[in-house]
Amino acid sequence: MLRFTIKRIAGAIPTLLMITTIAFFLIRLAPGGPFDRERPVPPEIAANLDAAYHLDEPLPMQYLYYLGNLVRGDFGPSFKYQDYTVTELIWQGFPVSLKLGGIAIVLALLIGVTLGTIAALRQNHLTDYLVMTTAMTGIVIPNFVMAPVLGLIFGVYLNWLPVGGWGESLRYAVLPIIALSLPQIAYIARMTRASLIEVLQSPYIRTARAKGLSLTTVLLRHAAPATLLPVISYLGPATAAIITGSVVIEQIFGIPGIGRYFVQGALNRDYTLVMGVVVFYGALIIFLNLAVDLLYAALDPRIRHAQRSPGKRNAR
Repeated sequence: MLRFTIKRIAGAIPTLLMITTIAFFLIRLAPGGPFDRERPVPPEIAANLDAAYHLDEPLPMQYLYYLGNLVRGDFGPSFKYQDYTVTELIWQGFPVSLKLGGIAIVLALLIGVTLGTIAALRQNHLTDYLVMTTAMTGIVIPNFVMAPVLGLIFGVYLNWLPVGGWGESLRYAVLPIIALSLPQIAYIARMTRASLIEVLQSPYIRTARAKGLSLTTVLLRHAAPATLLPVISYLGPATAAIITGSVVIEQIFGIPGIGRYFVQGALNRDYTLVMGVVVFYGALIIFLNLAVDLLYAALDPRIRHAQRSPGKRNAR
C-alpha cells in the first residue's frame, strides 16, 4: 500500500504541473490586466507596477518566476487585495468553504445512500418511482436556480432563515448547505440504487439469503462494501468540487469562501489569486482521489491482491 501511495503521488506531480501551465497561460490570454483602471495611471507608475510584479518580463520568464516561487510554497502577493498574500487569502476562505462543503457532502452521502437503498429494495414500485423522480429533479435543476428559490421561500416569505451573510450561528449555513447538497443527493441516490440492484443479483448474496441471514445482515455485511464502491469513486471529485467550487452559492449568499475569492480574482484579473486557487484546487482533487483509491482498496480485497500480485510473480 505504501508503494502504491508513493507511486500515485509521484504521478500526480506532472498532472499538477500541467494544470499550472495551462491555467497560467490561459489567464494571460484574457483581455485587460490587474492594474487597468477606468482612468489610466501615469505611464511611469504603470511601468513601476509592472516591474515590481515582473509583468514587464516576457511571458516565459514570468512563468519560470511563478514556478520557482511555487516550489517554495509561495503563491505570491495579491494584485488587488493590498497587504495580503494569496496564501493568506486562501487560508481565510478555505475554512469557510471546508465547513460548508464538508457538511453538504456528508448530508448528501447519508440521504443519498438511504434513498438509493430504499429505491433499490422497492424496485419498480411507487417508492422507487418517487425517489428517482425526485433525484432527476435535483439533477436537472441547477443549484444557482435552487439557491434563490430557497432564499425566497425560507428567507423572504417564511422569514425562518437568513438569506445572506456568514456568522457564528449555524442558521446562516442551512440554505447554502441545502442548495449545495441537493444535486449530490440526487447523483448518489441514483448510483446507490443502480449498484445495489446489481449486487443483490450476485450469487454470493443469493447464497447468504439462502442460508437464512436476515436482509439487514446481508445488506450491511455483504452488500454494502460492493454497493458503495461507485459512490466512493464519485466522492473524491465531488467533495473537491463542493469545497472549492461552490462559486455561485457563495456569491448568492455572500459567503466569504474560497470560491468567492476566485470569482473576484477573475473579474479583477488578479493573476496570482486565480492561479493560487487553481493550483490549490488541483492539489486538493489529487489528494482526495488518492484517499478514495486507498478507501476503495480497503473495501475491495481484489484491488489489494492485484497490487501485491506483481511482486509475487517476480519472487517466483
